[in-house]
Amino acid sequence: MSAAAPTTPDLSISLPEWMAGLRGRVQAGAVLGPQSWFRVGGPAEFLVRPADAEDLLALLRARPAGMPLTTIGAASNLILRDGGLRGVVLRLARGFSEVSVEPDGITAGAAVLDVTLAEHAAAAGLAGLEFLCGIPGSVGGAVAMNAGAYGAEVKDVLDWAEIATPEGIRRLSAGELGFRYRRSALPPGGIVTRARFRATPGERSAIASRMGEIRESREASQPVRARTGGSTFKNPPGHKAWALIDAAGCRGLRHGAAQVSEKHCNFLLNLGGATAAEIEALGEMVRARVLAHSGVGLEWEIKRMGEFAL
Repeated sequence: MSAAAPTTPDLSISLPEWMAGLRGRVQAGAVLGPQSWFRVGGPAEFLVRPADAEDLLALLRARPAGMPLTTIGAASNLILRDGGLRGVVLRLARGFSEVSVEPDGITAGAAVLDVTLAEHAAAAGLAGLEFLCGIPGSVGGAVAMNAGAYGAEVKDVLDWAEIATPEGIRRLSAGELGFRYRRSALPPGGIVTRARFRATPGERSAIASRMGEIRESREASQPVRARTGGSTFKNPPGHKAWALIDAAGCRGLRHGAAQVSEKHCNFLLNLGGATAAEIEALGEMVRARVLAHSGVGLEWEIKRMGEFAL
C-alpha cells in the first residue's frame, strides 16, 4: 500500500462558478465518514447530489477537464480514506429513486437500494430477484460491480442499464456491459442512472419464504449489525476467500480499532474509533498472511478511495 503526496481537501474552499447552474445539492468540504457503512473517511472537496438525470448531465458536461469525479452510491462497499476525496464526489439520491413495476420485470433508479428492489418484486409477485435482498448497496453500484449472492448475479437478471456520460444517456444491454465476476465494462466515466431487471410471475408465499431464508442466512453468518463494508476480498478461482483467511490464522485479527470478523472472516469491522488507514492496513495484513500461507493472492472487492491523511 503506497501513498503519493497525500493532502486533505480544503474545507474553506467556495463553490466554483461552473457549479452555479446545478439544481441539486452541492456542498464544499462535506464530511463523508458518517455516510459510509464503515463510518470512516475524510471530507469531500465537493459533494454533489444531482436533482435528476438532466442535472447529472449538466454536471458531467461542465466539469473541468482533469477534475476528479468519484461516485459513492450507498457507500456500503467502500473504504473512504482519512484524507478525503479531491474533486467532485457524486451521490445519486432522491431524483434517482423511482421504481416502476411491470408484468415481467422492474425498472429502478440507481439510488434504489437492492433490498428495496427485491421487496417491490416480492409485493408484486415477481420471482427471480430475491437474491438482491441479501446484497447491501444500491442499484447503481450493483450494476457497476455485477453484484451477486446466493447463487445469482446482476448479469443473470439485467435487461438494460442507462448510463450517463457527457455525450448523453446511453442504454446498454447486459451483453454490451461485458459483465464478469464483480465487474462490468461501463463506458469511461459512465454513471449508472437507471436499470431494468426481468422477473417472472411467482407465488408470493414462495418468494417471501426465499427472502426469509436469505435474511436468516445473512443474520446467522455475517456481522450485519456491525460497522463493516461487506465482503472484503473477491473469491479467487477455485477458492473461498473466507476459508483462505481462516486457514492463515486471521480470524479475529486486530489492528488498532479494526478487526477481522470472528463471525465471517471475509468481513472487516470498525470496532469503534477505527481510522480508514487502520481498516485498510488490516486488509493488507490479511492479504500478506494469506499469500504467505497458501500462495494465493487475494484481490480487494471493497473499493478504496481518496487520499491518505498527512
